[in-house]
Amino acid sequence: MKTNKKHKSARIAVIDIETAPIVSYTWALFDQNVALNQIVEDWSILSYSVKWLGEKKVHYADVRNQKDVRNDKPLLQDLWKLLDEADVVIGQNSISFDIKRIKARMLIHGMKPPSSFKQLDTMRIAKKHFNFTSNKLEYLSKKLCTKYKKLTHKKFPGFELWKECLKGNKAAWNEMKAYNIQDILATEELYLKLQPYDNGFNPNLYTDSLTQMCTCGSVDFIKKGFKYTSSGKYQRYLCKSCGSEAKDRNNLFSKEKKKSLRN
Repeated sequence: MKTNKKHKSARIAVIDIETAPIVSYTWALFDQNVALNQIVEDWSILSYSVKWLGEKKVHYADVRNQKDVRNDKPLLQDLWKLLDEADVVIGQNSISFDIKRIKARMLIHGMKPPSSFKQLDTMRIAKKHFNFTSNKLEYLSKKLCTKYKKLTHKKFPGFELWKECLKGNKAAWNEMKAYNIQDILATEELYLKLQPYDNGFNPNLYTDSLTQMCTCGSVDFIKKGFKYTSSGKYQRYLCKSCGSEAKDRNNLFSKEKKKSLRN
């Protein structure tokens, strides 16, 4: 794959958070409507993992050393700095969950919003372009990823992991860290698998370079026929690395041909 080291594009962060559950009073196990005055403890953020796309380091932090593990403000202050640096944020179900949860807790703590960023959601990309049996990370990473797959909880299965973390169990926190980081690695690999099918992100908008770059980072394209629309004909290109498609903006139809077209 040909790349251009001088062609620096967007700062892209892959993100995942883990949250503490709501604690409430209930009278039964099923079909409960919990009133606000039944809530004993509201949800909060327990940990986060952030990885810059293409880089090796994973930024991980949790609240295990907080005197009050429900106080996630110090965690969010560090997370704010990472999000403020990002041009694009990638996550699994992050548009509906992670980012909204992060913003909710930031607002509760009186924090200003980080700089705006574009969001890419692997779950939404999968739903848009494919019809998989499931769009969950566990299924998609198992079917598509070769290096990183979503972890299952070993020593602390299911809800036990969250319960033990809240009790201060060091072994549980270590498993939470491994679980959170693996989600990031699996999400990054999943995005790179899905990316050639999606045109929701154009890295060339984030640089002044005139050299066109594919979302995979390659600058090696070949001409492959033409792209036709209802009003134009455009040169089509394929990325030799990932197979992603691109097209010129220049309409190849003559003025006479354009005038002859009817809606």
